[in-house]
Amino acid sequence: MNSGGLTERYWVQDMDPIMIHFTKDFGIRYYGVAYMMGFLAGFLLLHFASKRGNSPLTVGQNADYLFALVIGVVVGGRLGYFLLYGWEQFIHDPLVLFRVWEGGMASHGGFIGVILAMMWFAHSRKVSFWKLSDLTCMITPPGLFFGRIANFINGELWGKETDVPWAMIFPNSAEPGTPLGQIMPRHPSQLYEAGLEGIVLFTFVAWRFLRGKTREVAPGRIAGEFLVAYAILRIIGEIFREPDVGVLPILGLSRGTFYSILTGVAGVVIVILAERRARRSRPI
Repeated sequence: MNSGGLTERYWVQDMDPIMIHFTKDFGIRYYGVAYMMGFLAGFLLLHFASKRGNSPLTVGQNADYLFALVIGVVVGGRLGYFLLYGWEQFIHDPLVLFRVWEGGMASHGGFIGVILAMMWFAHSRKVSFWKLSDLTCMITPPGLFFGRIANFINGELWGKETDVPWAMIFPNSAEPGTPLGQIMPRHPSQLYEAGLEGIVLFTFVAWRFLRGKTREVAPGRIAGEFLVAYAILRIIGEIFREPDVGVLPILGLSRGTFYSILTGVAGVVIVILAERRARRSRPI
């Protein structure tokens, strides 16, 4: 690909990650706003489900449950990022764990944090863990959508080099000081993932949750289907995304693809177990 005139042919993604500046490097960041939007969407969906009688939670329990999920997402996503993708960075600079404004959240780590939050809440409030799981999977995709939009605005987690007409130049993808004209355009994979993990996944899970009696007859099945669907959509997104820290020595898979395969396998197991529980509970 000829680098001449690249900045004239492709959009340069150099958006300011700070929405409102208080100082040069401090202010309200799009990253934080995106997470707030995701949590707000989750709360509205919880309220909607409770009002319709589709939720194991009462309207009064929704705020407490959302708070538990927020803690699970933030702690799990942050720890997961450095354990799965940025271990060397954490070892050399442990305080980076607390600099959340710099970005760095792992969706797979967030899932683990959410599971732990669900287990605690289900036990403390005497609510079915599997029914809570189905509900939580219905409200999760909006958070994934806004999170990917935040990745895009931050100019992080860019895609692979390409010459498709909609490719973009991400200045952060090159060494500091590299002239823009020498930076290769890439897939805006963050937007692909926002559409796949956010819009497509939400459409599927909301349809499964709100229609039919699956959530009552086989609690947990929708959660398993969510994990399988997420794994498939994430793997599709990984085709266009530049691997975060190279590939694993396992069939040349990116870490995101490998972790997604494990997620999908877990989803299949959960679906099978949900069906077995449903068969045992059916009258003979």
